[in-house]
Amino acid sequence: MEHLAAALAEKRAARQALKAVALLLAAILCFDTMSVLVRVLSVRYAPPELSAYRNVLGIVPSLALLVWTGELRFRGSSLKIQNWPLAVGRGFAVALAQLFFYSALTRLELATVATLGQTNALFSVVLSVILLRERVGPWRVAALLIGFAGVVWILRPGSDAFSLAALFPVGAALCYALSMVTVRMFPPEVSNGLLYLYSSAAAAVGAIILAAFTTEFTPIGSLLDLALISSMGILGGIGVLLMMLAYRMAAPAVLAPFGYFGILSAFTVGWLAFGETPVDTLFPGVLLIVGAGALIMWRENRHSG
Repeated sequence: MEHLAAALAEKRAARQALKAVALLLAAILCFDTMSVLVRVLSVRYAPPELSAYRNVLGIVPSLALLVWTGELRFRGSSLKIQNWPLAVGRGFAVALAQLFFYSALTRLELATVATLGQTNALFSVVLSVILLRERVGPWRVAALLIGFAGVVWILRPGSDAFSLAALFPVGAALCYALSMVTVRMFPPEVSNGLLYLYSSAAAAVGAIILAAFTTEFTPIGSLLDLALISSMGILGGIGVLLMMLAYRMAAPAVLAPFGYFGILSAFTVGWLAFGETPVDTLFPGVLLIVGAGALIMWRENRHSG
């Protein structure tokens, strides 16, 4: 009986991990579409103000989605949670990450931004060891190292990727990793809706403060711009929500390698939307990055089979 119970628990954990991976991939698609909108809007609006718009507008659709799915439950208690400073701090980290990310999108190709952003995987594993005291097995470490080798191969010393602008997506990756890893520091009884309220509200306030000190707000020039800005905020809010749910369902070390597939989607979107084809830059390093994700999938399926 004990062996059967352990096997069932193992299968449930495997299904949970697969659901988390699906949520993460859906979040990547939301962020890709949002990136296109940021690039289009950046001709008329500065990255700090776009980040502020995204954070303020992103709250409304995300709350509507939470209510519709039943995630917005406060269990009859007040809006206060025990570790509220950490929840607020996560929001400020997201605001800083988005400022870095939006600034990178205006200076680098989408695929290059996505590639440099994959340092998120390394930061997630390191932070999970430091903050969560998690143990990372040799297979995951090997996969992450292989993926990082692919990133280095793509960048190549002396390329434009080593300019100051290349530090923006790396900084964004660190801040996003901090936000995603710390979400697991909250107990299960803290609802996703309440946790999201804290982080999204703090991100909105933080983005407004950053924009106020770094740029001047430009009046929205047309109804089309208003629609594009609104869509940017909706997609960004949904993407963050999906990613938060994914990282509450599975450990960062399990999810981190799957973020590498964001490089392929960013390459496709950049090619379709802007005619960007950095094939010579991405290959053959991208094969190592995709191989790292495949190695993790193979290992997880073999372990749970």
